[in-house]
Amino acid sequence: MTAPHSNTPSKTHNTGPEQWADIGVNLTDRQFNDDRDTVIERAASAGVAWQLITGTSIDESRAAIALAGEYPTLFATAGLHPHSARFYSPALEKELRELLAHEQTKAAGEMGLDFNRDFSPRPDQERAFEAQLTLAAELKLPVFLHERDAHERFLPILKAFRDDLPGAVVHCFTGSRQALFDYLDLDCHIGITGWVCDERRGKPLAELVPNIPDQRLLLETDAPYLLPRDLPEAPPKKRRNEPALLPWIGQRVAQLRGQQTPDVAAMTYHNALALFR
Repeated sequence: MTAPHSNTPSKTHNTGPEQWADIGVNLTDRQFNDDRDTVIERAASAGVAWQLITGTSIDESRAAIALAGEYPTLFATAGLHPHSARFYSPALEKELRELLAHEQTKAAGEMGLDFNRDFSPRPDQERAFEAQLTLAAELKLPVFLHERDAHERFLPILKAFRDDLPGAVVHCFTGSRQALFDYLDLDCHIGITGWVCDERRGKPLAELVPNIPDQRLLLETDAPYLLPRDLPEAPPKKRRNEPALLPWIGQRVAQLRGQQTPDVAAMTYHNALALFR
């Protein structure tokens, strides 16, 4: 499966008046405590017209929903990150169900498996993942997925639920070619971050980006993490990533795909609204 476009590098180098959607922002992170409103204003000035704040725990999900309620361009996810999967319980699930029913919540997650760090035992990760997929299927919500070094277990679990889910995005994808095509075969969206701007670690991902079909491509900063390494100017405060830098990532993705930057902005914005709204 290959995206239907040429491999000629784009000559578009400005960010222009395009509208962008950042589908993965950790805006509740304490790194934004001193200037969160300013960060949101900078994003709007840069053309980032839609943001999805990532919920990784009950407390973080609740904070994300509250923050989203203050701005018309912000929405939230609600879920339990695999790092904290050992804390999944009936009581937590009851709270999570309430958060998933909130009008500002547009996806269930961040959920999945992380066998790289193993902060929670793998059986607990799988149990929490399956439980959250069950909730998402019941509530008819798309899922916001985390997978790291766990593809062989992650894929069959997701596959068992996929027909009952309205949508899915593999957030911050950095996997193999086989993993990419496996997720595309399940009709998943693929979230691309500033990892693709790293000429060292991001080279394998850069080579895969042209293979993502237009209608399955999404962009995210994962701010405050994954600051693009190839920024031409001095990095922002404390080398912190922020959503205003999403157009820079989008421009790099456009170059890799042989597309024009405004076209990538438009299609990824549309894809985000279609999946999450």
